Amino acid sequence: MKELTPEQIQENWNKLIQLIKDTFSEDYPDNRREKLLKMYHHFEDRMTVAPASGKEHYHNAFVGGYVDHVLHVTDLALKINKLWKDNGASINYTDEELVFAAIHHDLGKVGDLENDYYVPNESDWHRKNQGLIYKHNEDLQFMTVTDRAIFLLNHFGVKYSEWEYIGLRLTDGLYEEANKNYYISWNPDWSLKSNIAYVLHAADSMATHIEYDEWKRSQTEEKEATQERVSSLKKALTVDDSEKKPQQQDQLSKKSQDLFDELFGDKK
Repeated sequence: MKELTPEQIQENWNKLIQLIKDTFSEDYPDNRREKLLKMYHHFEDRMTVAPASGKEHYHNAFVGGYVDHVLHVTDLALKINKLWKDNGASINYTDEELVFAAIHHDLGKVGDLENDYYVPNESDWHRKNQGLIYKHNEDLQFMTVTDRAIFLLNHFGVKYSEWEYIGLRLTDGLYEEANKNYYISWNPDWSLKSNIAYVLHAADSMATHIEYDEWKRSQTEEKEATQERVSSLKKALTVDDSEKKPQQQDQLSKKSQDLFDELFGDKK
């Protein structure tokens, strides 16, 4: 499974804060940038280490996975938005609005003002057999991730435009049941009047699938490495005892034990 070093976690956090400073104008009504920075300062200790999901085969279920995913989605959203624009799509929102929705679409996964959304799963069986690295915090009042994101923004007094709301609200596409009425309508008057939600959903889906691919590759590489170590162990154990001198026997025994410990010993 992918892991980030402390340096990478800090670097991602610095990138996120810099993105906020570079993207959001100081001239926006009600000191929006200042309020955003205040909110991120409040959540810094928790947000920097938060995962993006609870299951290892979903996406970024590791320490620092949340910020890593948010940066990934934002980068892809800007690239996909350019692709849509270059191919004739109507773009009636700004890059600032797009970035705002992208970096806050999963804000609810941070939790509430005091409690984490995800907590480490202490069950070794569930971690090993079901990949449940984290579980939902039972102390939290249930809300959808999107509703909690909106609640947190409102709590810190962060204003947002209609397109920012629509983009943030609908990034999960039809994976969230509440979005059905927005995406599926037989009345053309009720259809979405901006492409921001489609761009963001495409970016989120793309990031999630790429992050899954990264996890899958790491699993394959780990499996191949294990098989190679097993082969080495078998080779060390199948040397004909009659052909070994006492010193060689001791060396091979130590080598076999080292390989055995590497395969089946405690992994830190």
